[in-house]
Parts: sequence; C-alpha cells; structure tokens
Amino acid sequence: MKKLIKAPELGTEIFSKYLALMQDEDIRDVLNDIQEEYAYWDKVRYKSVPDKITPGELWQLVKMKRLGSANVLWFGSYRFLWNVNNKLQSYLHFLDMNIGGTLESPSLVSSEDKSRYLISSLMEEAIASSQIEGAVTTRKKAKDMLRKNIKPTNKSEQMIVNNYLTIQRILEIKSEPLNRQHLLALHKLVTANTMSNPDEEGAFRTDNEIDVIDPATGEVVHHPPNVEDLDDILEALYRFFNEEDQAVFIHPLIKACIIHFMLGFIHPFADGNGRTARALFYWYLLRKGYWLTEYLSVSRLILRAKAQYARAFQYTETDEHDLTYFILFNLRTIQLSFEELRRYIQRKNEEKMKLSHFVRLGGISYKQAVILEWFYKEPSLLLTSKEAETRLVISQVSARKNLMQLVEKGFLTMIDLDKKTNGFIKSDKFDALTAAGRSNATT
Repeated sequence: MKKLIKAPELGTEIFSKYLALMQDEDIRDVLNDIQEEYAYWDKVRYKSVPDKITPGELWQLVKMKRLGSANVLWFGSYRFLWNVNNKLQSYLHFLDMNIGGTLESPSLVSSEDKSRYLISSLMEEAIASSQIEGAVTTRKKAKDMLRKNIKPTNKSEQMIVNNYLTIQRILEIKSEPLNRQHLLALHKLVTANTMSNPDEEGAFRTDNEIDVIDPATGEVVHHPPNVEDLDDILEALYRFFNEEDQAVFIHPLIKACIIHFMLGFIHPFADGNGRTARALFYWYLLRKGYWLTEYLSVSRLILRAKAQYARAFQYTETDEHDLTYFILFNLRTIQLSFEELRRYIQRKNEEKMKLSHFVRLGGISYKQAVILEWFYKEPSLLLTSKEAETRLVISQVSARKNLMQLVEKGFLTMIDLDKKTNGFIKSDKFDALTAAGRSNATT
C-alpha cells in the first residue's frame, strides 16, 4: 500500500479568506460533500472546485471545519480527535436499533437455534481474524478442525484455535474490567505456540525495535510509541475501557472503535497486536450490552476489505490522529456484518423448512433430520459423535444417542476408527429409506 501524500498545512492566509469563501454556496456544497464522505487529501486534491479556490485552499477549509467541531481525547501525551457527521450518526442509529435486537423474534431466528448460530459465528470470527494476520487455510478445513477438535499442525491452524479459545474466554469475562493482567492473559491466549520467542507470549515488548511495515512496499507505515511510554498510555486505555474518570459521554460503538484503533496504535506486543485489538473491540461491545455481537463475524468483513482496513489506520495516523476515518470504516463493517447475519439466518430458516421431508419419514426428531441432511448433502461424510456434539451444540451423550438411533433405523452404519472412537457413515439403505420422504416433500 502506497504511503499517503502529506496534506497541505494550515496557512495564515486562509484565515483572512475564510469568511468570504464560506459565503459562496458552491464552495459550501463541495465542503459538505467532503465532510459526509470524510475524504482525506488524497481524494480532496482531485475534487472539482470553483475557480475562486485552489485544491490546497479547499483542504485547508476542510481542516478548519473539522478542527472546529472535533471531539478531543488524550492517551498519555498523544492527542486524538474525531468528528460526528450524518453518515456516522446513521450508522449509530441503525446499529442501536438492530444489534440490541432479539434473536428470539420469529422474523430472525427461533431460540432453539441460538446456540448453533453462536458456535458457527465464533468459528467464522476465529478463522477470519487469523486470516487477516496471514493464516493460510480454507474455511472448510478450519471448521472441520474446530468441530472435530483436531490438534493444530501448523502456525495458521494454531492461530485459529487460539482465536476460538480467546473469543470463548471473552464471553466468560465480558462483564469484568480491563486491566494489565487481563490484557496479558488475552494476548497469551491469542499467541500461544505461534511466536518465534515463546517468552513474548503474554508479555509487553521491551524495546523500540518494532515498526509496522507495508509488506508490499517495505515502507514503515507506523512507528509505535516508545516502550518507556507504554505503561502510561495503557493505563489511559484501561480507564477509557472501564469508563473511569469519564466526564463526557462517548457513544459505546464509537468507544469500541477507538479501543480497537488504540491497541493497534500502541502496539504493546512484539506480535499479535491486531488479533488482540479485535478481541478488545469484541469484548467492549459485549460489555456494553450489544450482545448480538456474539453472532457477528466482523473480522470476516474486514478480511474482504483488508486494504481499506489498513488504509483506515493509515488515514488516522497521517491526518493528525483523526479517528473519524477508522470509526466510519468499523461502523460500516458492523452494519454489513449484521446484514450478512440476517441473510444467513434467513437462508438457514429456509433450509430448516426443507428438513421437513426427513421428519415426514416418521419417528425422526429434528436433530436427527439435521444429521440426515448432512449426509444427504455430503454422501462421503464420516461423522463422529464429537463432531455431531459440536455442530448441534448438544452433549456428547445426546449426540451419540441420536446417531445410534439412526443406525438402529438403518440410515447409518457405525464403523470402528480406533479402539476408542467410532465413526458413522451412510448405510447402503440410506437412499432408499430417505427417498419416500423426499418424494412426499415434492408432491
């Protein structure tokens, strides 16, 4: 990713022209468009502008407008600011109306399916967050590993398992305050068995020999704060997270985005900063009652827009620590993630309706119908009771009971995988036994 062009600095001449320029309706219209888009200089410099103003002067007007309405926040000796435009407010309204919604409403999903959707979402988040940081694997292979509790065989797989365990841990501690011990423990979970130096797992960096490098160009895009300043800045982050000494209300969704950015900015660890930052973002939203976050895979959407994600960091870093770029990107990502969840649930509800042809066979429970659907869609499937337990979010005893009943009814065949484990495959009678139900479903 190319390094951003440095924007023109505010000059004293613009102040004498400000009132006259702002009285021009065409200039005001262009300014309003830029503010809603929240464009940086790399885009503003190419805007069509009235003859009476240069692109550089236009940018200076933009900066004056933003600085005049900015909210200011300090972390140690570092100053940050952000603005609230119409687009940002619309995101906040949408997310307040929807992320606090209920999964139990018939229009979204029945309560009996909540656990299954939660497990699926946790897997998606763990996989995508790892892939953002370079993990190389397919979603199918990664999900199989998590469902079957297969031991990871390489760094990529270990990263995914770590993220999965980290998210589960956050669900356990979501009401607790953030402190040094929690942050270090979180990092240790995220990075377990993935660092070249194991001593760096769950430990803050001890030197300044760390830069954020653009892998495409080799350029330094961010030099984190000095290690001597880490304690002060992190203490400010803990207070911000826990809402200590907070004199001014900041919307929780905005705070979550700032927390996400700040961990990446501070870069307190030798590696694993991105994964830890997204974990804190997730934790804070849950802490503030946005419990639907459990069912969202925000990292999956970030992965699809990885370049925009990196650019949002870069805009903030380059433009005087203006967090608005990063906040807008993240809020848009959460909204897209919610909309994807809604489509996913609608699709699953439609699939659930299709299961009726298995239920029509008689004596088949809903969970057994789900299992039969797996084998119908994937004829070569080899299923263990442990995998059925994970997929259905039921006890292993219940999973094995359902599988054995399907064996007794002739749908499945049990085979020995080793001395302790049995597997289940389609029986020779599967197609014939299920044909009647499928036939009835189409008539």
